[in-house]
Amino acid sequence: MDDLQTSINTFLSDPATLWIWATLNVVSTLVVWIDLARFNPQTHGLMRWVWLLTALYSGPIGLAVYYYSGRRQIARDSLWRRSFRSVAHCYSGCGAGEIIGLLLAVGVLALGNLGVSLMTFTFAYVLGFGLTVGPLMADGVPFRTAVRDSFVAETASITVMEVTAIGIDLWLSAGAGPSEPLFWTSMIFSLSAGFFAAYPVNVWLIHAGVKSGMGHPGEAHHHGHG
Repeated sequence: MDDLQTSINTFLSDPATLWIWATLNVVSTLVVWIDLARFNPQTHGLMRWVWLLTALYSGPIGLAVYYYSGRRQIARDSLWRRSFRSVAHCYSGCGAGEIIGLLLAVGVLALGNLGVSLMTFTFAYVLGFGLTVGPLMADGVPFRTAVRDSFVAETASITVMEVTAIGIDLWLSAGAGPSEPLFWTSMIFSLSAGFFAAYPVNVWLIHAGVKSGMGHPGEAHHHGHG
């Protein structure tokens, strides 16, 4: 296990790895932005940001998920596609929270692993939770009902996503700070790992009726809990 971690850390610590990864992420985000503008203008508001952030965090992986589940051109919708839209919705907020939490906890406050974990999880949960509560209230759902429904629908997904992402990030980063490539590459890698860890949770939640998931991307509005 130590040899595996050393090999991965050596690869992730290479500045070239960070530049290549960052370039792929930016290019993937631009492709999504162009496709949304030219071929999927019906996707607007929050879901537009969901797909842009998913591509920004995960690069070609996020781009592939968008093409598989986020375009009106998909021939047939399914539980699997609906679940990808659901986890992407969660991911967009949680990812931003994780980045903010890590920068504050590591780069500003220089906290230990426990402090980093708690702060990062808190920021990720609050932003991920807020991206569900806000749209529900915008649709006229009372605040208390929106909070209750969001707690039931999102807690399991956010928890699995963040426990996985934070755990892998702490394991890979080995205490690296924001001035080191390893800090950023381990963050990027862990974000995508959390995304895939939460995917089967969203499949189960939608299948069980706990979440309704996001509607077909060809619809004018995307109803349902993320």
